[in-house]
Amino acid sequence: MPYRVTLTAEAADDFRHLDGSLRKPVAKLLKKLETAPLIGEHLGNKAGLDLTGYYKLYAAKKGVRIVYRIIEQAVIVEVVAIGKREDLAVYQTALKRIHSTS
Repeated sequence: MPYRVTLTAEAADDFRHLDGSLRKPVAKLLKKLETAPLIGEHLGNKAGLDLTGYYKLYAAKKGVRIVYRIIEQAVIVEVVAIGKREDLAVYQTALKRIHSTS
């Protein structure tokens, strides 16, 4: 059964603000998550950023990160952040968003 990929409002904004050349490879990976949600790597607690239970996926030759979680009982992949890795910014953003909704 395919998963439904959803983007939080902030992640949708992230996607819209991507350079046009980056949108296509990111969209391709978001589509791939529907049938293979475990293709990303587990995130844990690194550099003081506890993203346990979330995954990261590389896009555009590792220039862009997609941070998401799998909600098994609802068969949903929820994307919380899309952005560049520079100085762990995308992970810091994801953590802020996760804590603001909990």
